[in-house]
Amino acid sequence: MDTVTFPGRYDSLANISNFVEVAAKQAGLDHKATYEVQLAVDEACCNIIDHAYGGEGIGDIRCTVKVANDALTIVLVDRGRPYSPDKVAPPQLNVPISKVKPRGVGLYLMRKMMDRVSYETTPEATNVLTMVKRRSQ
Repeated sequence: MDTVTFPGRYDSLANISNFVEVAAKQAGLDHKATYEVQLAVDEACCNIIDHAYGGEGIGDIRCTVKVANDALTIVLVDRGRPYSPDKVAPPQLNVPISKVKPRGVGLYLMRKMMDRVSYETTPEATNVLTMVKRRSQ
């Protein structure tokens, strides 16, 4: 298990992606799975910056990676505003592109890219997003 805390800024996204990529390779994920992990983590971190903190430079993002025999687990922790993923409406996928909202697909994408996505708010006022990607057998 390895943990790094990054500033909640968009210019941290490349460093977070690199950190996750190294862990994905250690977990034996192939190129496609590694990309999916990076995409899901990028979406999650953008959501933390945009929605939990309401902008850049307000708080940090703690990223923990855990490499197991058959999977990679990523835990993102922030101290921003909590939210309820169950209240996020699924994106409209069967409408003309001109009618699609420019936002609102991040959570959907995370759920599609990862094998498991869970979210909780702790009594210590932290938001904990856990995502798991299993290695293909």
